[in-house]
Amino acid sequence: MAIEYREWREGDDLALLELWGGPETEQARQFRGTLAPSGNSPWRRCIVAEDVVDGVAIPVAAAVVHEASLHPERLWAYIEVAKDHRRAGVGSTLLTMLRHEAGRAPSGVSRLRTKVEPGTPGAAFAEAAGLVPIQRSRLVVVEPGALKLPVFGDGSEAAASEQIEDLATGSVELSDVVGRYYTAVHGWDSPGELSIGTVQRLFLDELSGAHGAIVLRAPKASAFGQGVPASRKGRLEAFAISYAELAPAGGNAAADGAGSASGQPTDVFVGHEPKLSGEEARAAVRDLLALIAFQHPVVLELDDSMTALRAVVEPLLEDGKASLRGTETLVVSDPA
Repeated sequence: MAIEYREWREGDDLALLELWGGPETEQARQFRGTLAPSGNSPWRRCIVAEDVVDGVAIPVAAAVVHEASLHPERLWAYIEVAKDHRRAGVGSTLLTMLRHEAGRAPSGVSRLRTKVEPGTPGAAFAEAAGLVPIQRSRLVVVEPGALKLPVFGDGSEAAASEQIEDLATGSVELSDVVGRYYTAVHGWDSPGELSIGTVQRLFLDELSGAHGAIVLRAPKASAFGQGVPASRKGRLEAFAISYAELAPAGGNAAADGAGSASGQPTDVFVGHEPKLSGEEARAAVRDLLALIAFQHPVVLELDDSMTALRAVVEPLLEDGKASLRGTETLVVSDPA
């Protein structure tokens, strides 16, 4: 086996896919999309390993490292080697070459991170390379009726309508809370400062797939102090953003519980006002999740750093009222 290394060229993707076959993990499927010619806007370096047999060079492995506008404190890296060329030093050589390129990244950032599934060859390679887990993420399906519906105020429809609201995804108020929540639960890999426009682009506009948003508010408050009738909307305490297609005949599958027209669980992003106390956050998340998953199943991403959501969802997993979709994902990184 005579291995040579060069930069990525157009057409390498087709040659490698023919040899690699289908992706072994969801992470591999996602990262394969980052394999592309090297460039500086955004900064990316992509390397291909070729096995030269009888003078013919056949691509057998590829590696990429690139900067990220979101979570800029580390560089994303990915290496994939054909099965029949593993355990021959190809991956290790590519990693050494990626680290060399990372040392010249214009941002000055050189620490690497990637995503792996536990128990896979990729996870074993990352561990051997010294990368350590910094976060665990799971996709969880919450079954209909898993949580008892909350009672708001005096239990009337009017009281409920004061606290539960369909909010436009273009709302600045919603964007502000979503951005601060995302930052708060990603202290392990800071996203940097998120503007309202960035939050809307990433989570709330049509290109993000956002379909609708439901929010839970605190009871109405008075603008003039105690003893004066409340007239001002309560602060936004929790949100659920639905990423679902429109139901047939103009039906809104998100507004009445987030179930999709096909009966499949609807993807939702659930969070809370980060200034709430731990107890307040758990209560707000629980109440809103009970509402959106009352009649239809929902699927949500659960990071270990989402402490309030974990406190609500993990007991449901233990009781069989929620289930895992697929396998968990670990984000692994060079040590600090």
